Amino acid sequence: MSDQQKGKVVMALQILLGLVFLFSGFSKVIDPLGGWYKVDDYLTAFSWDGLKTLSFLGSVLLNIVEFALGTCLLLGVWPRMTSIGVLIFMVIYTPLTLYIAIYNPVTDCGCFGEALKISNWQTFWKNVIFSIMGVILYMWHEHSTRDKSILKFIVVSAYTGLFLVVVSYYCYYNLPIIDFRPYSIGTNIPASMEVPEGAPSDKYETYLTYEKNGEKKEFTLETYPKNDSTWTFVDSRSELIEKGYEPPIHDFTMEDPDDGDLTEDVMANEGFSFIAVSSRIDKADMEQAHKINEVHEFCEANGLKLYMLTSTGIGSDELNAFIQETGAQYKFLNADEITLKTIVRSNPGLVLIKGGNVVNKWAVKNIPDFQKLLDEAGGDMEKVEEMQMHKPNNWATAFIFFAIYFAGLFAVWYAIKKFLLKEEK
Repeated sequence: MSDQQKGKVVMALQILLGLVFLFSGFSKVIDPLGGWYKVDDYLTAFSWDGLKTLSFLGSVLLNIVEFALGTCLLLGVWPRMTSIGVLIFMVIYTPLTLYIAIYNPVTDCGCFGEALKISNWQTFWKNVIFSIMGVILYMWHEHSTRDKSILKFIVVSAYTGLFLVVVSYYCYYNLPIIDFRPYSIGTNIPASMEVPEGAPSDKYETYLTYEKNGEKKEFTLETYPKNDSTWTFVDSRSELIEKGYEPPIHDFTMEDPDDGDLTEDVMANEGFSFIAVSSRIDKADMEQAHKINEVHEFCEANGLKLYMLTSTGIGSDELNAFIQETGAQYKFLNADEITLKTIVRSNPGLVLIKGGNVVNKWAVKNIPDFQKLLDEAGGDMEKVEEMQMHKPNNWATAFIFFAIYFAGLFAVWYAIKKFLLKEEK
């Protein structure tokens, strides 16, 4: 292969890997809490709980490095260093994802945040392919005809870090600018919980352990010695061999200790209901918790329902302390902690539901004055819904994000080049 052909291969791989790294970094930068939760999952799986104090910072920094590396690859900046960066990523992640694929300590690697879910084995083979690409990039980086400026590498890295810190800060204190999760605005929760007719179900293999003359042996349902009384049954286990269809929402419940599961009743209500969400009451933002009381007062005055979903046990010391400190008088229901973290990236957060549809969601600091909105709408709650239900266009949001990012990057680089030329003169 000629040097020119090698240069074209390098450029193609730079663009392909650059786009993948940008997409991966973007999907996690805009959801810093989601990245934090995923890093915590890894640390828990490997019994490294002592490092959890660094998990949020580590998650944000990792996302920034990944995004910056993607930009440098796409623009062809300093090919040698970017190829080394790719190899470092792959040397770390390929063995890690192999371990995850074999032992399954986490069900989802989180490589693309909530935007794209792939199996652990798919993740491993993806990383094998990217590792091969990284090796080629490193071996042939000298054949790249693109920008080899070290200064541009520094500028891209510094600008990207600053830009993404601002974006992560905004998304952390508000909500992700794009919601890839199954509870996004406009979602019908009951419909998202349904399993289509004819959809494949999970397939399991059952293994039976029998003992004979002190020797234990494992059989399947087809091979076990059902007519041989010399064998004694010891134990059985079931192993998932093929995953069936799983609806987007499969773990949503609203449990009342006295009345049981209220999910169906709340979702069937054609009127408006508010669901406050606190994954853990003891971790809630107490400075803003009074806003949930204001929503409750609004509901009481207008015949609406407010429920607080939390994983904290009803009647627990933590919940009683919260009620005493905030004066909360609304109804508390239990739900799974991971589900609550998925519903809204705020603790507490608020969701407006009508007929099972997600009308809108708010981080606690952004909860509006609903009584004021109702007054402005002439007392018509339907008009409040029209005012508040703005289903975002994810493609438009992503386009605006990247347009601002790259426009700013090119502007900074142009200004630096102009300054350097002026200094040379």
